[in-house]
Amino acid sequence: MAVSVSLALSAVSCARLLEVKVDVVDQRTALENQVLGSYQEIGGDLVLLASVRSIDKEGRLVPTPPLPEGKKKAVRAMQRSLFNRDDIERFKAIGALGETSGGYLEFFDVPEFREDPEAENLARSVMEEENEDRKILYQRIVEINESFREGDLGKIEKIMAGLNRDSAKEGEWIQLDSGQWVQKGRR
Repeated sequence: MAVSVSLALSAVSCARLLEVKVDVVDQRTALENQVLGSYQEIGGDLVLLASVRSIDKEGRLVPTPPLPEGKKKAVRAMQRSLFNRDDIERFKAIGALGETSGGYLEFFDVPEFREDPEAENLARSVMEEENEDRKILYQRIVEINESFREGDLGKIEKIMAGLNRDSAKEGEWIQLDSGQWVQKGRR
């Protein structure tokens, strides 16, 4: 995102105007920072859940309190997403998966799958799981962030799409807001 600022200065002794143009590139908006903070909060829930345990006076483990349903779904989605990350990265690297402008993954047929239909099935399954997990996480962001309302899911998807494109590696497929597919770094 580029922001242009023009500033006109005039001096008493000088009748001429001086124009200063400042371009700020890759500045995250406050809204993007809110979404990213909420997403990291969900990840923090996963870490806390995995690292907290209590012991009673007799030395027995105390069961963890039950999680609210929304939080439980988000934690499970985050776990599965982390589990699938290496496969997603591998399939992105060969061009079988790309980041859409809507915040989800898209499948592409690649020559490697003609020789290995099981790999194609795995890629499709992993993509479906990841898209399901992302939807759950995006919905959770809306739920836990007081700045968002139920109808704001589309905003979250767009913001996450931009963040996913930003974090894509060179050569991976990304969809621009115009709908055009390009390989990152090869426009």
